[in-house]
Amino acid sequence: MGNLWQDYKAAWIVAGVALIALMLSVIIVPEDEQVVIVRTGKPVNVYNPFIENAAFGQTGAGVHFRIPIAEQAIRIEKRLLSVDMEQQQVLSTDQQRLNVDAYARFRIVDPIRMVQTAGTTERVTQQLQPILSSAVRQELGKRTFQSLLTAERGKAMENIRDSLENEAREYGAQIVDVRIKRADLPEGALAAAFVRMEAGRQEEAKTIAARGQRDAQIIRADAEGRAARIYADSFGKDAGFYDFYRAMQSYSVSFAKGEGGKTILLSPDNAYLNHFREP
Repeated sequence: MGNLWQDYKAAWIVAGVALIALMLSVIIVPEDEQVVIVRTGKPVNVYNPFIENAAFGQTGAGVHFRIPIAEQAIRIEKRLLSVDMEQQQVLSTDQQRLNVDAYARFRIVDPIRMVQTAGTTERVTQQLQPILSSAVRQELGKRTFQSLLTAERGKAMENIRDSLENEAREYGAQIVDVRIKRADLPEGALAAAFVRMEAGRQEEAKTIAARGQRDAQIIRADAEGRAARIYADSFGKDAGFYDFYRAMQSYSVSFAKGEGGKTILLSPDNAYLNHFREP
């Protein structure tokens, strides 16, 4: 055995060096990672890049090679990543201070740009965190607290996502979704908010009632005016009938028997009783 080593020492050394070089050259890229090859500080190639709607196993995962020492392999997550916003207070347009907690989901779609601008996914997350906080403050600051309890909240999320997307592209990232985990009033402010909301609804109810009364008066006055015109047109055709009709109405009121009864003394030739004497 010693003779074999002595006889083929140089060959064994060459084989060992070749084996080590081969091991350093081989890169195994799984499906959930993309690898950027950096040569002398510059990205030169990407293995298993993210391709939207690409079939499984068709983006280059598997065994790849690099030049040892001269080339560096940077592994980047291909799956969705998360950036969380620290809870902070946001002032809404109705002067409500809200405790807001949000998060965003993103993925790296341009690994070369990511390596050039940030270097690592952790650095991308750190860069996106203050941008997310700023986008949330700006968007929620344009809305009322009540709007966040309606379908308008979805529109706010879209606006935040679009704003964050513009910044994320600079780091080779794509924002997939943005969600607000909570948007609550501070301790003790909820009861005060309910009181203000109730007072606002009561004022709104009074305004609606006042408008209803105003419209009712307008309609009643219009109807009475139309009735007066109709009476005037009708009675104007026969003044005698109008006098008789009004006298009958007066008799009905004057001579009606009330609960306690009443007595009216009039002279037979009183003008008020003319229609009693007429045939």
